[in-house]
Amino acid sequence: MVRTRFAPSPTGSMHIGNLRTAFYAYALAKHEKGDFILRIEDTDKKREVLGGVDDIKDLLGIFGIEWDEFYLQSERLSVYKKFAEKLVADGHAFYCRCEAKNAKEDGFSTSLRDVCRDKGLKSGAIKLRVPDNEEIKFTDFVLRDEIIWHSPVVFDATLLKSDGFPTYHLAVVVDDHEMKISHVLRGHDWLPSTPIHLLLYKYFGFEIPEIGHLTDILDPEGGKLSKRKGSTSVRGLLGEGYLPEALFNFVILSGWAPKDNRELFNLSEFVKAFDSDGFQKSNPVFNREKLDWFNGQYIRQMSDEDLNSKFQSQSPQFTKLDQSDQLSITKLIKDRVKKTSDINEFAKFFWEAPVVDKNLFSEKYTEHLEVAQDTILAIEQWNNETINEQLLKSVKDNGFKTGDFFMTLRIAITGQKFTPPINDSIIILGQEETLTRLQKAFSS
Repeated sequence: MVRTRFAPSPTGSMHIGNLRTAFYAYALAKHEKGDFILRIEDTDKKREVLGGVDDIKDLLGIFGIEWDEFYLQSERLSVYKKFAEKLVADGHAFYCRCEAKNAKEDGFSTSLRDVCRDKGLKSGAIKLRVPDNEEIKFTDFVLRDEIIWHSPVVFDATLLKSDGFPTYHLAVVVDDHEMKISHVLRGHDWLPSTPIHLLLYKYFGFEIPEIGHLTDILDPEGGKLSKRKGSTSVRGLLGEGYLPEALFNFVILSGWAPKDNRELFNLSEFVKAFDSDGFQKSNPVFNREKLDWFNGQYIRQMSDEDLNSKFQSQSPQFTKLDQSDQLSITKLIKDRVKKTSDINEFAKFFWEAPVVDKNLFSEKYTEHLEVAQDTILAIEQWNNETINEQLLKSVKDNGFKTGDFFMTLRIAITGQKFTPPINDSIIILGQEETLTRLQKAFSS
C-alpha cells in the first residue's frame, strides 16, 4: 500500500516549496488509493512559532488537503531515545559531550569524524558512527538517477541531542519506518543528508522506502527564492489576492507536467492525472506573470457576487460603498484585475477623489471640461445610453476629437489615463460627484 507523508516544521510561515511537497505527496498516495499522513516535526522548540501547527492545518484545509493520520514528533521522544540507545549498544553510534556550537549539526565540515567517537562516554548527545570506507547509494525516484556517496565524506551526525530531543536525521528515519511510509518526497536541500539516513536504515534493519528529492523553485534571476524579492509564503500570496485555485495550479506545475500539457486542474483531477514520471529534472522558475495568468482564469470564472466578497476582504473603503455600487464596480473591473487586491488600484477613484496631474491633459482640456460640465449638468435621465449619446453630441457640435475629449474626462474624474470605461464609471459616481470633479479639475 502506498503511504506518503507531509512533515512540516511549525517554525515559520509555510512557503510554496512546502506546499508543493504536500500536493505531490497527497496526489501520489491518493492516486494509488493509499494513505496521506500529516506529521508535524516540532522537536525544535526554540524556533517553534506559536500557533504554527494550527496554521499548517488551516492552510492545507484551504486547498482541500485532508490527512488520514496525524502525528506530533514531540509526543514520541521516548521512541527516538530507545532507537538511539540501541544504535549505541550495537556500536553504530556513540555519546558526545562537545558543546553544540562546536559540534557539526548540518551539512559537511573539514573535520567529519567527531573527537568523542572513541572515548567510550556513557552519556551526552548521541551521534552516528559513520563507517570508514563504505559505498552508500540509492536511486532517486524523482530525479530518476542513481546517486552514490563514499562514507569518508559523510560526517558523524548528531542523532539525539543531550536534552533528549532528536535531530531530523533520527526522527525522520524512525518515523517513516514506524508509520510504514512507502514513498518519501522532500526538498532537494535534503539530498546531502540522505547518506546519513541510508546508514540508519541499514543499522536499524529497516526496509528503505522510495525516496525522491524535488527540484528547487528558483527566482527569475536563477537564484534561491528570497523574501527580499517578494513574498513566496503561502499566507503572503493569499493575502495579496491570489486565489487558492490559482495558487494550486501554479504550484503543481512548478516541477511536474501532465502527459497532455493541461494547465487547469482541481484537486481530484490532479490526483487522477498524477504520475511520478511527470516530475521534471530542471529547476522551475517562480514566474509571477504566470501566476497572474492562473489567477485571472479563476477570477473570470467566479460569480460577480463571490468576487465582490473577495474585493470586500481586500478593501475596507470598497466595503463602505453602497452594495449596488460595489456590484457594479465588480462587474466593471472583473476582466481587468489580476488579483483581488487590485481593487485598491483599479477602483480607488470611486471612493477617493484624485489629485489630478495637469501634465496628463491635452492642449484643449479646459474647453473639454467646460463643455463636459454643461453637458453632464443638463442630463435628466442618468443612464449609460443617455450619457453616451449626449457626450458624443457635444463632441460633434464642438468639433472635438472623440479620443481627446473622453481622455480629458477620464483624467479629470479618475486621475488616470487607463481605467474602466469612463461612462460606466460616471454612472456609478453619480451626477453630483462627477460635476464636482470636473469643476475641480477645471479650476485648479
